[in-house]
Amino acid sequence: MKLSVVIPAHDEEGCLEGTVRALSRTLSAEGIEHEIVVVDDHSTDGTARILESLRPQIPGLRAARNESSPGFGRAVEAGLESFSGDAAAVYMADASDSPEDLVRFFRTMEEKGVDCVFGTRFAPESKVVDYPRFKLAINRLANLFIRVLFGLRYNDVTNAFKLYRRNVIEGVRPILSPHFNLTVELPLKAIVRGYSYAVVPNSWTNRKAGESKLKIKEMGSRYLFIVLYCLIEKWLSRGDYVKKPRPALR
Repeated sequence: MKLSVVIPAHDEEGCLEGTVRALSRTLSAEGIEHEIVVVDDHSTDGTARILESLRPQIPGLRAARNESSPGFGRAVEAGLESFSGDAAAVYMADASDSPEDLVRFFRTMEEKGVDCVFGTRFAPESKVVDYPRFKLAINRLANLFIRVLFGLRYNDVTNAFKLYRRNVIEGVRPILSPHFNLTVELPLKAIVRGYSYAVVPNSWTNRKAGESKLKIKEMGSRYLFIVLYCLIEKWLSRGDYVKKPRPALR
């Protein structure tokens, strides 16, 4: 199974090289066939230059560009339009995600045969480093709200770090979210539409360089829109989008 890693990058010159090198080194050492697709999301710093300098040095590194208007969701979708693997992971450019955790996601998908692997930063085995207190409080409230609405046990829907098989990416289209609300649209659609998933604890480390692109004040209504959209689908679609069981092989 080939793994594609989609990394949206907007003004990430301080983080991108270290993130890509660590990811490539770890996946290669584990013998995982892979590609790394970095999507330049209208960067105004040296992100594009760094990416071009890395391409000859790192096998499997591909550069893409968000040709639409700027936005995390649009950048991720640009990567999901062109990935070549059997499964795709959304991975952050700021080194907040761990390459070792991605290996665990991949092995879990292989061993359990699930359609998706979702990370959680809030399990006993998880490790969270330097999460801003205000953002943490908002995060936990938002996830509690989603859990109650959808009747979920999964406690970190807003976590961007997730792994999806190719058929899931096709099955959750059309993708609506232009911004960070994509982080809840993809898993909620996958769950509502009947795809199987496993939950794996993952670590999270606050960025050491650059500036966070997630602006809480700008995202509240956008998150609410996509959550309610998925909830309406769950309640009113009468199963029209639910994954149909595969016929048994004779």
